[in-house]
Amino acid sequence: MQTVVLASAKGGSSKTTLTAHLGVAAELAGSGPVVLIDLDPQGSLAAWWNVREADTPAISTVSLAELPERLAALEKAGFALAMIDTPPAMTVAIRAVVERASFVMIPVKPSPHDLRSVGATVEIVREAKRPFAFAVTQAKPNTGLTVQATAALSEHGRVAPNLMHDRVSYASSMIDGRTVLETDPRGPAAVEMKALWKFVNARLQEITKDGKDAK
Repeated sequence: MQTVVLASAKGGSSKTTLTAHLGVAAELAGSGPVVLIDLDPQGSLAAWWNVREADTPAISTVSLAELPERLAALEKAGFALAMIDTPPAMTVAIRAVVERASFVMIPVKPSPHDLRSVGATVEIVREAKRPFAFAVTQAKPNTGLTVQATAALSEHGRVAPNLMHDRVSYASSMIDGRTVLETDPRGPAAVEMKALWKFVNARLQEITKDGKDAK
């Protein structure tokens, strides 16, 4: 079972929204069965799933101490992919989860404060020697700041070429347990999310081919 960890020491980066959307995108693309794991004490991902009508992706709420055993059990149960939402600002917790990752996605909002804060997360991921990439979230179209943020991040690692723009549709779709892939499957938000999953999936395939996948 491959594990994608969404990690950011900075809150407000759309981490939970991205976890839910990528999980649904993976299922729709035939990369499942997918399980979402909510490690954030706020429980936002679990709350979203609890009002969801669809049975997939599955969800598992677990404590940090229980994570290794739960991952092993989920793999034994036949899940192909786990998407893990981590708590913000708790660097010790993030470090422990990152060590279990096949791949780490670091969502970053294109603002000066967020860019300054990303270094702590990058340091944790590099110390764990995990492959990672940045995902630019809440991007404003045609703004210099987004371009500058992408350029700055590229100096530290790979940046997903598909931006997650600042769209009301992301938040509104999650009110009733859905995603933009279900509320407006042909809309611009769905298109960019499908493209982002394609990027993540390609990276996972590269990792598996290179024999670097962490179980």
